Amino acid sequence: MELFYAYEVAGGMCLLDAEESGHCVRVLRHRTGDEIDVIDGLGTLYHCALADDSAKGASARVLSCVPGFGAHPYRLTIGCCPTKNNDRFEWFVEKATEVGVDEIVPLIGDRSERKVYKTERAGRIALSATKQSLKARIPKIAEPVSVKDFLRGSGGTGGTGGTAIMADIPGGDRAPLRLIAYCFEDESVPRRSIKEVLETFDGTDVTILIGPEGDFSPEEARLALAQGYIPVHLGSSRLRTETAAVTAATAVYLRYL
Repeated sequence: MELFYAYEVAGGMCLLDAEESGHCVRVLRHRTGDEIDVIDGLGTLYHCALADDSAKGASARVLSCVPGFGAHPYRLTIGCCPTKNNDRFEWFVEKATEVGVDEIVPLIGDRSERKVYKTERAGRIALSATKQSLKARIPKIAEPVSVKDFLRGSGGTGGTGGTAIMADIPGGDRAPLRLIAYCFEDESVPRRSIKEVLETFDGTDVTILIGPEGDFSPEEARLALAQGYIPVHLGSSRLRTETAAVTAATAVYLRYL
């Protein structure tokens, strides 16, 4: 199944940009009248007939639609500190999208080696991974924010469109689960297994924070705990930042199978 992304759906027509049009017409050689499948990035799949086979701006007439195509029964936000090697963070974006994530927030921590992160390329990677994994909703890539500002602000409330997503998920009205994965031990607040915490959670809205190569600072951890975050570990292996983030996404995915 080949999916294309429409930057606009209006009047029963799906409009493809130059990149999607070129792939559809030049690479796959679709022509007017061919039936194709198009996603809007917001959760709906459209089965269409190609109406204009221009390689610079193709359009397709909607024949039928499937709301919630490829959706998962939870809402997951992962706040993760971008790695020094940008390729590793982009690998996380790709794999988390394939598994199932709704929002990725690049966090800048006290100990982050990368203090600046541009989201444009990550957005393109998320789009490609969404199509590859047969989903219709592209995860939101938020603008970078410091760990402390994230915790003092929304703290993972779901961003734009989060409420609409949760309205369609059973249990979406229950209290959200907020987790922070850090490496150091705090005897006053021991870390719990992420598997154990997820198994006892009966809601569907989850936020998980993953720190940089140097881990969260004690000040960031204390602020997270004050905001209601539960400290968790991901097992006995020492994981790289991007591996920990993908492992956390996978833990949520498996919880709701």
